[in-house]
Amino acid sequence: MLCRQCEESLAGTGCVRNGVCGKSSELSDLQDVLIGRLIDLSVESYDDKDEEFISKADSLIADSLFLTLTNTNFDSARISSAIKDAESLLSGGNRYEFSIEKLDTDEDLRSLKELLLYGIKGLAAYYHHATVLGGKDDTVSAFLRKALSSLPADLSAEELIALNMECGEVGVKCLALLDSCNTGKYGSPEITSVRTSVGTNPGVLVTGHDLLDLELILEQTQGTGIDVYTHGEMLPANAYPFFKKYPNLVGNYGGAWYRQKEEFAAFNGAIVATTNCVLIPDESYADRLFTTGVAGVPGVKHIDLVDGTKDFSPVIEKAKECSAPNELEDVQLTIGFAHNQVLALADKIIDAVKSGAITRFVVMAGCDGREKPRSYYKDFAEALPESAVILTAGCAKYRYNKLPLGDIGGIPRVIDAGQCNDCYSLVVIANALAEAFGTDVNGLPLSFNISWYEQKAVLVLLALLKLGVKDIMLGPRLPVFLSPGVTGVLVNTFGIKLNNDVAGDMKILQIE
Repeated sequence: MLCRQCEESLAGTGCVRNGVCGKSSELSDLQDVLIGRLIDLSVESYDDKDEEFISKADSLIADSLFLTLTNTNFDSARISSAIKDAESLLSGGNRYEFSIEKLDTDEDLRSLKELLLYGIKGLAAYYHHATVLGGKDDTVSAFLRKALSSLPADLSAEELIALNMECGEVGVKCLALLDSCNTGKYGSPEITSVRTSVGTNPGVLVTGHDLLDLELILEQTQGTGIDVYTHGEMLPANAYPFFKKYPNLVGNYGGAWYRQKEEFAAFNGAIVATTNCVLIPDESYADRLFTTGVAGVPGVKHIDLVDGTKDFSPVIEKAKECSAPNELEDVQLTIGFAHNQVLALADKIIDAVKSGAITRFVVMAGCDGREKPRSYYKDFAEALPESAVILTAGCAKYRYNKLPLGDIGGIPRVIDAGQCNDCYSLVVIANALAEAFGTDVNGLPLSFNISWYEQKAVLVLLALLKLGVKDIMLGPRLPVFLSPGVTGVLVNTFGIKLNNDVAGDMKILQIE
């Protein structure tokens, strides 16, 4: 196998025997076969196809790309089923044998193709989130096909760079679509204080990103004596007006995805993994873990979609057999700073900037991870001057969202826009500030120090580059799949920087 799509990929080579994530070489090979079938499907002529075929093919492409995202699906049977579904839609002809090595003999071209592939995996994931809530944009589906069909093609560096920038452009549209789907169904997030302590009832813990799954679980657990807790990237759900009507949603439990093995063991109750960010479980909680949607783990019970809904009664019955959660902490988290809420505070924020009370905004969005160097982000947040405000989204916030950083005239120093899915809010906020001060994003007292882990983050990076954002600091290390030549383009054209030590990076980012 050769897999180097995530930040944990082995330095220098990528993962070549087993994935650091726990993915086997056999599963990696199956994922490569699936990508090959999706490429075949994308190059198939759609001119004579009816709407039903196109709908099936587009849905399969998006969902199947999501299946191959890091820490999403470890179940070979599910991957094999997706391969069969793709083959059932294909007409005759040769099949493309996909592998990273075969993408191109030229190192830089291969690197650009990998960047595009991982970008569309992130794009497909965000599009899946939108379609679950009824969203649709044919330009996203068309671009996924266009990008897949370009992978085996003989293209120049200029053509591949253009495709990557187009991926970022489509990504912005997709993130805007997802934002409208979330707020259209659940309302605009509100500033909310979320408890992290536990009650005495047995519980269900919901992790991942899928708000519709959380809605169904809350609805079906009403009156059962079961408490529901969010985990990881589900924390922002507590800020949506829709979910506040459920008294059985009692708070958030735990932190970022990489701590789930110890946290899920301590939770005691049933756990539902709704999307990516699921790990192969330890025996201590394997019988209490359930997956649904694109998530999958061999031997773990899966809740299927049947006739447009899901029956979570097996989860509820398992929860009733369990004791209440063990308490991990008892702090209050302030969340709910999506763009509508922040824009409502715009005058206050602008006045604070003009008065000098706020001297810098620092975007510290992205993904968390288990490596020790990621303690850098906690250290960086603590070292920021008291006049600096952090803008965040994603699970990177768990490195610093419980620190006593205080506020500036009532404006919290950690403005949490939500899930990684909600990065669009940060774009809207930055553009609004730029308009208010008569400049562009690069002219604001705004720095980017972003942590990445998987392919959703790759898509967000491409989106930021397409929007013209420069001088982004990235860490904790650059992607293994970037060749020296492509890295040079990112550095020279866009000012991409690798973070290093906190004091030095503060100077580079002009934070005083």
